[in-house]
Amino acid sequence: MEDERSFGEDERSDQTLGGLGSSHCFPHQNGERIERYSRKVFVGGLPPDIDEDEITASFRRFGHLFVDWPHKAESKSYFPPKGYAFLLFQEESSVQALIDACMEEEGKLYLCVSSPTIKDKPVQIRPWNLNDSDFVMDGSQPLDPRKTIFVGGVPRPLRAVELAMIMDRLYGGVCYAGIDTDPELKYPKGAGRVAFSNQQSYIAAISARFVQLQHGEIDKRLPLHFYFSNAALEVADHQYIICDLVDSDNTVGCLSASQ
Repeated sequence: MEDERSFGEDERSDQTLGGLGSSHCFPHQNGERIERYSRKVFVGGLPPDIDEDEITASFRRFGHLFVDWPHKAESKSYFPPKGYAFLLFQEESSVQALIDACMEEEGKLYLCVSSPTIKDKPVQIRPWNLNDSDFVMDGSQPLDPRKTIFVGGVPRPLRAVELAMIMDRLYGGVCYAGIDTDPELKYPKGAGRVAFSNQQSYIAAISARFVQLQHGEIDKRLPLHFYFSNAALEVADHQYIICDLVDSDNTVGCLSASQ
């Protein structure tokens, strides 16, 4: 079944957005429904001849939505080129209704969709649970940006707890992991952050420069970089130093820019 395991490489991930610990508001007073999912939902394994209007019609019963896929505007195609698309719902309650209508098999959600030539084809529905964006492994340790790394190219199905466990197994000392999400839809952007409790684990990770991520069906090499909460350090004379890892010997290159 087609999926988006490599989709993280199609868009540049921005480590300048989001803090160490992203906060999600879960409204619950006055009987208001609790928000649990991103309004953006991945759907994979679509029939090859299904177009945008037919996808919209298949899911309209759950609420108002917009159908999108990578490079849709540039391609000017009415058909998802790789067999998957994203459903962008107007209301989060539509996602919960969609999940309730799905059938579950081996921990995955499916819903039957028809196209002009294929009837009732099961397609995978993969919602993003907002609780999967952050995981605190050691709550006794403060989050220190100086012991935090930026992880690029994170596959979008990967949860924060899984990222934390993988990095802790490799380097030890992980106290927190987070998946970067976009501020509007709260859907993974393909990047993450890992904070360590000690300098030794942090140096071991940042010196590696890359990590081979092997988890379930995922087998991917991810780049590791220095992390800056605002991608900038304020210095004297109201200037900013923008730094990044540039050389094979882990030297840091800096670019100064006036405010």
